[in-house]
Amino acid sequence: MRIEPWGEGDLPLLETALGDPQMMEHLGGPESIEKIAKRQAGYERPDSGQFKIIDEATGEGVGWVGYWERTWRGEQVYEIGWSVIPPFQGRGIGGLATAQAIAMARAEGKHRFLHAYPSVNNAPSNAICRKFGLHAPRVVRLRVPAGSLHAVQRLAPRPPREFLRARLGL
Repeated sequence: MRIEPWGEGDLPLLETALGDPQMMEHLGGPESIEKIAKRQAGYERPDSGQFKIIDEATGEGVGWVGYWERTWRGEQVYEIGWSVIPPFQGRGIGGLATAQAIAMARAEGKHRFLHAYPSVNNAPSNAICRKFGLHAPRVVRLRVPAGSLHAVQRLAPRPPREFLRARLGL
């Protein structure tokens, strides 16, 4: 698995990821064709921070991962998100792609924190958050979908637990 910058020809993959009711169950339902097209135009920008997830065995696009800037309670942070299409879920692809995107965001060094906002009911996304040391200091109600509960997962630029265990014997 690898990630590569989002490109002009990636609209069908985005339509699959964001236009499918199952894929968007925790995010308020599928997006409209117009909203997906607008998203595609933004994702194509070289500095968008959005990446296509590629299955190296087939060369097929199997999802997306990305990060972007946002303001959270007066503080500039990165937000990260990911999506893997159903035939490729459950293989660890989302976690591997997320690790690569986190490394890229860290390398930029612009913001102290990276956030994810998975629904409290989205067990696979919450498992990815735990894997990378994102922790949920609070549960909040977000507007998408209206009034749903999401956990604010926050990652500080600290070494991963595996590094600490290996280096310090923790």
